[in-house]
Amino acid sequence: MVSGLRNCAYFAATVSVTAILGSWSASAQEQRWVQIEAHRDLDVALDAARSYDARIGTISGFQLPSDWYAISVGPFESDTDAFAVRRQLRAEGAIPIDAFVSNGANYLAQVFPQGASTLPAAQDLTLAELTPEPDPEPASEPALAPAPEPQPEPEPEPEPEETLREAQASERLLTRDDRVALQTALQWFGFYTLGIDGAIGPGTRRSMQAWQTDQGLDATGVLTTRQRAQLLQDWQGELAALGIETWRDEDAGISIDLPMAMLRFDRHETPFAHFDERDNSGVRALLISQSGNSATLFGLYEIMQTLDIVPLEGTRERRQNGFLLTGQSDSLRSHTVAQLRNGQIKGYTLIWTPERDAQMARVLPMMETSFTTFGAALPESAGPASLVQRGDLLSGLTVRRPEFSRSGFYVDANGAVLTSAAAVANCGRVTLDESYDARVVARDDALGLAILKPETPLVPLAFAQFQPDGLQRGSTITISGFSFEDMLTRPVLTFGRIEALNGLDGSDDLIRLTATVQPGDQGGPVFGATGAVVGLLSANPQDDARQLPPEISFAVPSEAIRAFLRANNIAIGTSRETSPMPAEQLTRVSGDVTVLVSCWN
Repeated sequence: MVSGLRNCAYFAATVSVTAILGSWSASAQEQRWVQIEAHRDLDVALDAARSYDARIGTISGFQLPSDWYAISVGPFESDTDAFAVRRQLRAEGAIPIDAFVSNGANYLAQVFPQGASTLPAAQDLTLAELTPEPDPEPASEPALAPAPEPQPEPEPEPEPEETLREAQASERLLTRDDRVALQTALQWFGFYTLGIDGAIGPGTRRSMQAWQTDQGLDATGVLTTRQRAQLLQDWQGELAALGIETWRDEDAGISIDLPMAMLRFDRHETPFAHFDERDNSGVRALLISQSGNSATLFGLYEIMQTLDIVPLEGTRERRQNGFLLTGQSDSLRSHTVAQLRNGQIKGYTLIWTPERDAQMARVLPMMETSFTTFGAALPESAGPASLVQRGDLLSGLTVRRPEFSRSGFYVDANGAVLTSAAAVANCGRVTLDESYDARVVARDDALGLAILKPETPLVPLAFAQFQPDGLQRGSTITISGFSFEDMLTRPVLTFGRIEALNGLDGSDDLIRLTATVQPGDQGGPVFGATGAVVGLLSANPQDDARQLPPEISFAVPSEAIRAFLRANNIAIGTSRETSPMPAEQLTRVSGDVTVLVSCWN
């Protein structure tokens, strides 16, 4: 099960405050308070006390001799505790920066919480005892002119800003946690780009100076107490708006900080934990968790690029033990990271709409820093990732589909692919394995052949080895192709034999096969018994007046293919094998050589 949420590490500093608040048992003579605010109106003071009590806790309200009402946190046992709490709460932006420590000598009746008393006995007076008896009703006097309207009291003057020397002095009093919080806040807003170490060095100075410049302040590189409080308050406000919390998923074995004010957990569906948007935030997320190996990782890398949540434009980086996918379109952004460790593939995807760009640019580093793995992966799906149907593997996500898909195969070590000319006719975009864009560099419409080259360099696991000598009628053959187009991630093998060494019209540029194939198989390699390529499966001749038997198929023979490749400067691999290739080995070789060729419009 998915565990409950706990507060993000960015709020962990409040633990020390809670520890002090939880240990309050001050004696009457040693009580100290942190006075937060004072109000002339009792109702206003009570509302403020309730608000602070809900957020901070242990709030008290007192009548003052001036008939104002003080709102305070406490009591504490010593000045040390009181000042420590004041510093922490100010750093978190939880209280005003002008809050001060009071000994409570001028606190009279306690007005909040009602019925409570935290004052020493000598001061423990009730509000009724402090309220004077009403004067007797005065005798009737002649009517006087109406009293003038009371004038609003002027706003109190703000405390003067610290001088540079005063700011430097107050900065020297900061604890390491205080300095870490400042660096983290500066990093959040993009001013600090180095490691969080709690040391105020040249990099931190430059970031403080940049923040001051951005705020229209004197760029001294030393933040005053007020500026530090403002920076931290702005940072805490953004964290609160995003609802950054640590999500620990016991089933997926992942712990990560997520903006839970914008997300809600929906379901587990291997290999994903799904998070939908909350309140039309436009933000979604996936946690990736499954068992597997490099082949599983590479399959996931290819398949995820077919999802609508991964727009076509963006970064595509695949490594031996992980991958990075980013996508940008006019309406969507996404960022996916996955890694393979100890037989488990784990990672995450964040999806958002463009208006959230600035916020997500700050959330992504936080997710990356906090991402940790533990335990097991999500339970296996119905079968290996390379064999299950794409709909099962992608857990109900919307898949971007090509107009149609055919087959092809690698013909050199640089990733050149041979396919049928019909597979790439009138295509606005051609992809290999739905992951790599490719372009047509040569074609022969008479033979029905086309050569593709990937836009980015590819190093295939294997490429075709052609049979050097002639073909024999009646020989057994194996056709490798994506019979079900893009529904499976591995090719299907279809078995048959060579029926004739020419076409129906007697031409020698085709060989006739007996094999029941599908349109998706077209362009795939035809293997002989030794595992050498003896041809390329072509489309059947078009004849509206006739219907060929379904088991009749045609292929371009290897001799014509080799001539076409040589003419286009493709180095050809020639098989030297003479012994039959075992079925298991042929299955592996065909999977490495055969490519899904997709046409997009």
